[in-house]
Parts: sequence; structure tokens; C-alpha cells
Amino acid sequence: MLKKQYSKSKPTCKVTFSIAKEAVQGAKGVKVIGDFNNWNPALGVPMKSSGKEFKTVIELPTGRDYQFRYLADNGIWENDWAADSYAEAPFNVSNSVVCLKEKSAAKTKTNGATKTSTKTKTSAKAKTSTKAKATVKSKAKTGAKKANAKTDTKAKSSATGKMKTSVSAKVKKDDLRKIEGIGPKIAQLLQKAGIKTFTELGKTTKTTLKGILEKAGSRYKMHDPSTWARQAKIAAKGDWAKLKQLQDQLMGGKKK
Repeated sequence: MLKKQYSKSKPTCKVTFSIAKEAVQGAKGVKVIGDFNNWNPALGVPMKSSGKEFKTVIELPTGRDYQFRYLADNGIWENDWAADSYAEAPFNVSNSVVCLKEKSAAKTKTNGATKTSTKTKTSAKAKTSTKAKATVKSKAKTGAKKANAKTDTKAKSSATGKMKTSVSAKVKKDDLRKIEGIGPKIAQLLQKAGIKTFTELGKTTKTTLKGILEKAGSRYKMHDPSTWARQAKIAAKGDWAKLKQLQDQLMGGKKK
């Protein structure tokens, strides 16, 4: 678990790192290893035993994110079960992430990103619309020529066939990584479970999603799928601006 106390006089933040003793399976000592000590176990920050957990406080410069993990003296590496986010790392593992971006800077970047995203999406929609109109006109001309040579019944049958083909073509796998909190590995897990589109994800309950994560192993239990279905329903409608607004309120897919 992470707790943050931002300094009012300097660009730093005191972060309280804590991990439950049950997570490290009887270890007598735990250290925090991460970007802030170059992932060097010898420079790991020792954590004090306190009740049912180990904890320590580290003062870090703000304005960036830090990846980290906990290393127990029995050799167990463990993530923070309530980290701000998680990042894919080599050797098929994930690192915990603590986000310490300054609020003012974060808001400015967010506003800029929103404007850029809106312009990009508007441009993309315009291009898509233009291509769609061109395709419709082309199909209309082709259909008109075929209609002159065939009966109305065959024309209707052909049109129906084209509609079915079009619908079938649209039923493709969506990029589930657009849902905040879902990375490449989790996207693969969901696809194997038969959840391949935003619509399917939007209809999946939190309990079912947690079951999929738990079945995949202990390192996936830390992920919180509470907002995935809500995000997916918005994505299924193609309302990317609304999805961006929702994700701005999240941190690693979880409510801030």
C-alpha cells in the first residue's frame, strides 16, 4: 500500500511503502528495490516490521513515475497490491508503479493531451467518413449495374448477403489494451477466456474478471478490474472523448 505526503516547500514527496507479512510468506526482512536505487539489492531500503506488515518511508523527487518491487530475505519478489499502476518488465513479470507527477504539471499535460487527442480523433473520423462515403458510392454503382442484369429478388438476396458479410467483417477482436488497467498479458488472458471485444468486456462482471485474473496466478491478483466494464461500454460506442475524460480520473485503471 502507498501513502503520499507532498512537501509544500520543495518538489518532493514522502512515500510510505507497506506490504502485508502474509504476502512475503514468513520473511523476517524486506527491502524496497526500484528506480530510485538503480534496482540494486545492496542499496535496497530496509522496511520495519509493524504489526501485520512491513513499512518504510522514502522521500522522492516529484515530476515522474517510479517502478519498484519488494524483495524479501527469503528470496520472494512481490509487488504492491495497491500500487498506482503496473508496468510490464522483462522475464514475464510486472513492476509496481508509484506516480509522483506534480498536480499542476499533470493538469497541463492532461489538457494538452486531451486537445491533441480530440484533434487526432476528429481528423481520423473525418478521414474514415470520407473513405466510407467513397466506398458506399462505389458499392452503389456496382449494385446498380448488377441490378440491371438481375431480377429484383436476386438483387435483394445479393444486398442481404452483402449486409451479412459486412456485419461478419465488423465482428473482430478489439484492442482491449485501450482500457486503462489492461496490458498485453491481461489482454491475452481475456481473449483466451473468450472476451475479445469491448462489447463482451462491457457485459462481463467484476467477479468474473477477478476470477480470470486469480486463475492466471498470484501476480495478477493485484489488478483491480472494477472500472473495466464501464470503460469498455464507452469504447464499444466509439465515444473516445468520453473514455478519455473517464480515464483522466483513474490511475492504472483504478479510481484515484
